[in-house]
Amino acid sequence: MPTRGVIYVHSTPLAVSSHVEWAIARVLGTPVRLEWSVQPVEPSARRAQCSWTGATGTGGELAAALRQWPMIRFEVTEEPSPGVDGERFMHVPGRGLFRGSTSANGDIVLSEDRLRALVAGARGYDTLAHTLEKALGAPWDAELEPYRHAADGVPLTLLTRVG
Repeated sequence: MPTRGVIYVHSTPLAVSSHVEWAIARVLGTPVRLEWSVQPVEPSARRAQCSWTGATGTGGELAAALRQWPMIRFEVTEEPSPGVDGERFMHVPGRGLFRGSTSANGDIVLSEDRLRALVAGARGYDTLAHTLEKALGAPWDAELEPYRHAADGVPLTLLTRVG
């Protein structure tokens, strides 16, 4: 069942931008040429975004391919498809990769079992609050937010997975 999503490369060194395109091309099975622009938050870096279509699980494959370069800030989304939750992946240098299931509107969702485990393991309100924030990806969101706002008006490239 095909699905779709978006890749946001929020910042990458200029020298790595072609490697990012090659990584995406390997996953999608088609040549990729992104429209790179200067990242205003980090002028020596470049940013780009593209939408993609492909089989369920392609978002995870794209995130795995991009995290090979630990200096890249990126997000990959995959929309829900019949019988499969959506996903959002966020990567921040020094923090690593976050993966979360998403609802139809893109919110990170936690399963009942995951919530029960977080509550059972908490030793007080502050610990629970911190654990919930981390489980929802809040530290990654906070670090990526300035880079997201700098993206307003950036062109979007459309990509389709082959085969």
